Amino acid sequence: MAIFFEAVCVIRSLLNTHDFNYTTDGYEGDGPEDVKSQDGSETMPFIDESPTMSPQLCTPQGDAASPSPPEGLLPGGDTEKGLEMKKLVLSGFLASEEIYINQLEALLLPMRPLKAAATSSQPVLTIQQVETIFYKIQDIFVIHKEFYDALYPHIQQWDEKVTVGHLFQKLASQLGVYKAFVDNYKVALETAEKCSQANSQFQKISENLKVKGPKDSKDCTTTNTMEALLYKPIDRVTRSTLVLHDLLKHTPKDHPDFPLLQDALRISQNFLSSINEEIDPRRTAVTTPKGEARQLVKDGFLVELSDCSRKLRHVFLFTDLLLCAKMKKTSVGRQQQYECKWYIPLADLAFQTLDDSEPSPHVQVLPEHEIEEIKIKISVLKSEIQKEKKAPKGQSRVDRLRKKMNEQESWLLLHSPTIPFRIHNKHGKSFLFLISSDYERAEWRESIQRLQKNDIQSCVLSSVELQVLTSSCFKLRTVHNIPVTSYKDDEETPGLNGFLHVIVRSAQGFKESANLYCTLEVDSYGYFVSKAKTRVFRDTTEPTWNEEFEIELEGSQCLRILCYETCYDKSKISKDDNEIVDKIMGKGQVQLDPTTVQSKNWHMDVIEMNGIKVEFSMKFTSRDLSLKRTPSKKQSGVFGVKINVVTKRERSKVPYIVRQCIEEVEKRGIDEVGIYRISGVATDIQTLKAAFDTNTKDILVMLSDMDINAIAGTLKLYFRELPEPLLTDRLYPAFMEGIALSDPAAKENCMMHLLRSLPDPNLITFLILLEHLKRVAEKEPINKMSLHNLATVFGPTLLRPSESEIAKTLSITTASDIWSHDVMAQVQVLLYYLQHPPISFAELKRNTLYFSTDV
Repeated sequence: MAIFFEAVCVIRSLLNTHDFNYTTDGYEGDGPEDVKSQDGSETMPFIDESPTMSPQLCTPQGDAASPSPPEGLLPGGDTEKGLEMKKLVLSGFLASEEIYINQLEALLLPMRPLKAAATSSQPVLTIQQVETIFYKIQDIFVIHKEFYDALYPHIQQWDEKVTVGHLFQKLASQLGVYKAFVDNYKVALETAEKCSQANSQFQKISENLKVKGPKDSKDCTTTNTMEALLYKPIDRVTRSTLVLHDLLKHTPKDHPDFPLLQDALRISQNFLSSINEEIDPRRTAVTTPKGEARQLVKDGFLVELSDCSRKLRHVFLFTDLLLCAKMKKTSVGRQQQYECKWYIPLADLAFQTLDDSEPSPHVQVLPEHEIEEIKIKISVLKSEIQKEKKAPKGQSRVDRLRKKMNEQESWLLLHSPTIPFRIHNKHGKSFLFLISSDYERAEWRESIQRLQKNDIQSCVLSSVELQVLTSSCFKLRTVHNIPVTSYKDDEETPGLNGFLHVIVRSAQGFKESANLYCTLEVDSYGYFVSKAKTRVFRDTTEPTWNEEFEIELEGSQCLRILCYETCYDKSKISKDDNEIVDKIMGKGQVQLDPTTVQSKNWHMDVIEMNGIKVEFSMKFTSRDLSLKRTPSKKQSGVFGVKINVVTKRERSKVPYIVRQCIEEVEKRGIDEVGIYRISGVATDIQTLKAAFDTNTKDILVMLSDMDINAIAGTLKLYFRELPEPLLTDRLYPAFMEGIALSDPAAKENCMMHLLRSLPDPNLITFLILLEHLKRVAEKEPINKMSLHNLATVFGPTLLRPSESEIAKTLSITTASDIWSHDVMAQVQVLLYYLQHPPISFAELKRNTLYFSTDV
């Protein structure tokens, strides 16, 4: 009887020492606990989340971190250095082993009173349920406690004679206990879930297990669920195997430990390979009340348009239903949770377009210059983070900068998508997602349609079933973080920054003639965007485009190619804004491997998609190289030649190329959507460049026949390749200082004086271009190009200093740094002049009101 009362007391203490009211600060504004921005869209919480299934602990080292070597710790020769590194690896592993033991102890704490209560008149669980849920936990705890107690003194008395291989060999030889645990793992989880549903006392216990922090930490107790802790043993085997790799790396082959560690690694690897196939399905499936396996097929973050505002959702596609959830931000130390917003059985889901009676909701699209400003801010933050990492005490500032960057990237992720993805249920309710990539939309649609081909029955979930399914999403998910770079480890590849040249050559494998074209997408700031489009090749089964594109990469790691058939059937055109209505014939992607694409030669490749093969070539130029202003060796041309040399040779005030391109754009391109923003075909631009350089007589005929985006691209290329910027290297620092002035009168005085200080050819050309861009912006309702958009396109091109000037005037060493450091100011300089009333060359030269100083 005494044992029973003791058990009841322990269980009650477990129930009473926890606060079970989760505070939420979700991703959307559906209730008073949510946070919204002024425009009605949600603000994104900063979530510190481990990429593994297990929740992240708040210990100083974390669950999987090894301490970094203090500065100057590794002097001396390779042997001494290797010993120190080996000690560091062991110390880190020992610290994480202590955390693991505390996690196992947290599981055992309720096991003993639950087992004692099971034989009483008021059991919480039966003996069989207790033994099933906690199967082999006690044995695993004993194994690791003995290992820890044996390893600890070796680390404390470390020298070159210390051996630890026998300890790891013994640990590996006991993996049979883990095999038994793994075999029971699925049953243990299912039993725990069923017991939680049936017994509220056990549910409270299983959701609030306290894990002690390391001995040297002050009050660092964390709260974990039983489900999360039951996964820890599986996670631990992988961790141990990785540590064995590191130990072998820093152990000489003639050291007594080497063969023992090798043997331990062999045993661990064999064990892992034998259980991997068993573990994976358990992480992607949940059992329905009928005993059927509901498999997770796909999940990811999508932006939902709900109540006229954008909400970030985590969408889960199961074998029989689609579930839309939001992540609730919980208090520190508690496991994060999902809240179901809605679900649709796949048997009831349809993609048909809207009825005439149902109006299409307005999708608010932000001005492009706002998107560009955020991207620039993110680039600046990345640059600052890299600098702070090198500073002696910069870690605290790095953390603050990362949080700020996370907020900016999350805002971008929320506001950038514009392609609608609408789904309906049989009751007439529809839901609208916004996606940035047609590739991604097709992936979701195809995955759903593939499942719908099976014999799926409609289902209605009870509130308990829905809660269990939603809770399981945390364990089952394959996408753990919103796709922003601030979540990535420093060791992860940062992607490519610069320009990717892609030649889309040809395609084959089409069964019927069609009007075909391709689009190119690359990932940027966590999401994919369409960057280029080939011309339509009409009525063919073997299109041959041979079109070259220059695509700007911003941390990109992947290139996607989509092949379309042009749709002319007006009845197929959707009523949703921004929807691509042409049929996708095939799609594929290729990873941008830096070692492959960064060579000087073109890399040939083929993407196979649905029986179609698209042949293409690509070549990458880093931003450092692409931003260089390289003078031309041939002074007879116009590209790469100083502007005063060209105007003197032509006996003109403005270069012929500038006058002709401006005239052609104003004649037939001023109404073109995205003029100066959308890239022209690179081969067309190179053709025009060669024609202007050689002063071809047929240049006017070529211009009239050429695609207008190629002509706009040629003008931009001319200014980009000037050996020094149009607004000159000499005046660049003064322009940066002038635009930063706060007093309007002082700024006006300075900025006008700087214009007067330009050489006449530069000044006249700049004023001609300025008035042209203003005329383009007057057509903004049609061409979507505002003054700010045009300043974003042309600002860096007209102001970016040459490499020699960067080295002389700034403490920044690479062109990529100057890009992120000053690009916002460069845009602001041009925008200032674009927003200024008309500036006359004669008046500017005559006007003596402007204060004149040496620059």
